[in-house]
Amino acid sequence: MSSQSQFTVRTDRRRIRAGGRSSRFLLVELTAPTAQPDPNKRRPPVNLAFVVDRSGSMAGRGKLDLAKQAVGEALARLESDDRFSVVVYDDHVDVVAPSAHASGAARANASAALAGIDPRGSTDLGGGWLAGCGQVAERLMADGINRCLLLTDGLANVGMTEPGELAHHAGELRARGVATTTFGVGEDFDESLLQSMADAGGGHFYFIGSLPEIHDHITGEVGEALEIVARDVVLEITAPESVEIESMTPFRVTRRGSRTHVHVGDLVSGQVVRLVLRLTFPYGEVGREIGALVGIADRDEVFRTSQPALAPVAVAWAYDEHVANDRQERDSDVDRAVAEVFAARARQEAVRLNRAGQFDAARHALASVASRVSEYAAGDAQMLGVASALADESVAFSAPMPEMARKQRHFAASNTMRMRDASGKAVKRPGA
Repeated sequence: MSSQSQFTVRTDRRRIRAGGRSSRFLLVELTAPTAQPDPNKRRPPVNLAFVVDRSGSMAGRGKLDLAKQAVGEALARLESDDRFSVVVYDDHVDVVAPSAHASGAARANASAALAGIDPRGSTDLGGGWLAGCGQVAERLMADGINRCLLLTDGLANVGMTEPGELAHHAGELRARGVATTTFGVGEDFDESLLQSMADAGGGHFYFIGSLPEIHDHITGEVGEALEIVARDVVLEITAPESVEIESMTPFRVTRRGSRTHVHVGDLVSGQVVRLVLRLTFPYGEVGREIGALVGIADRDEVFRTSQPALAPVAVAWAYDEHVANDRQERDSDVDRAVAEVFAARARQEAVRLNRAGQFDAARHALASVASRVSEYAAGDAQMLGVASALADESVAFSAPMPEMARKQRHFAASNTMRMRDASGKAVKRPGA
C-alpha cells in the first residue's frame, strides 16, 4: 500500500451552551490507501453471487438479455482463485450455476446455462436473494470479499415481501460476512427497499434508468469488489455516555457504553468518504470541557499499519454563556457538508411524500430546509446555492411527478449522502 491514507475530524463550533442542550456537528473525512502494483502480492479473492430477476416484466426492452450479457462480462474479469454462483428467480428460484471457482470452464458453463433462461412469472425477490446469499455463505472466504449482487425491475410480491424483514435479514447476513448490493431497473421497483437492503447489508444501491447502465453498473460493482483494500471499516467515537451521537449519513451505528461505532463498510483503493455526525451535549458548567476521541479501524488493520499510521483524533468543546455561543466562529467547510446532507435527506423525504400525493408536505420538506440553510449561510455562496436549489425544486414537488424523475432524485440524494458519484461509483482521490 502507499502512504497516502488520510483522516481528518473537524467540528462546526467549539463552544456549547451551559444552560441548555447543544448539538454540534463533526465532519469526518477518510481516504483509503492507494494500492500499488505488486507482482508478488495478489488482491483478496472474491466470492460473488449474481442474482437476476427473470419475472415477466424483465422481457420488456430486452432487460433480461442485457442483464445476462453483463453477468457474462463480469465473470470474465474473475480469476481462478475467485468464486462465483448464478441464481435466477421469478416465483420459483433456480441456481443455474452453483458456487464454483472461476475457472474458464466454469465461467463458460455458467454463461451457457444463463443464456437459456427466459422471462416468466412473478417476483420472489426474497427467495432469490437468500438463495444467492446461501451460495456465498456455503463457501465463505475468510480472507476475501463475499458479496451477493441482486438485480430486479419489480416489487417483491411473492414469498418474503416485508421491507423491514428483508433489511433485517440483510443485516444478519452482513454480520455473518455476506454483503448485499442491489440494482433497481426502470420505474416499477421499490428504491427504498433496495436501498435499505444495501445499507443494512454493507453494499451499494444502484438505480438503472437506461438499459446501457445495466452493463455499466454490474461490471462497475464487480470492478470495485476487485479493488477493495480495507474491509469492514469502522469509525469509533469514544465520548461520555451523556453525549448522544447520531450519524447523519446513512451508515449503521452501534453503541456500547462510551463507545459508538459507525460501520463504513469496505473501501476501495484511494476511495474518499465523508461522514457527518451530530453530537448532542447535556447541560454543564461554564468553563468545563467535554471531549471525544475519534479513531478508525478495519478488519485487516490496514489503517493501523499504514505509513504513517492514522492516529485517533481528539476533539474538545467548552461550556460557555449564551452570548459567547452565539458569537463564536463557525467552520464553513463543516457547515457546507451538513447543508448538503440535510438537503439530500429532504429530497428523499420529498420523493416519498410526492409519491403519496402529499404535495404540500413535499414542498414544505424542501422549503423548510432551504430556509434553515439560508439562516446560517452567513453569505456563503455554496450554502446559498444549496438553499436556492431546494427552493426551486420545491415547486416541482408541489405537483405530481413522473416516477422516473422521482427515482432519479432519490438516487442522486443517496449518492450525496454516501459520497458516491452521480453513477453510484466510489469517489476516489485524484490520480488514484
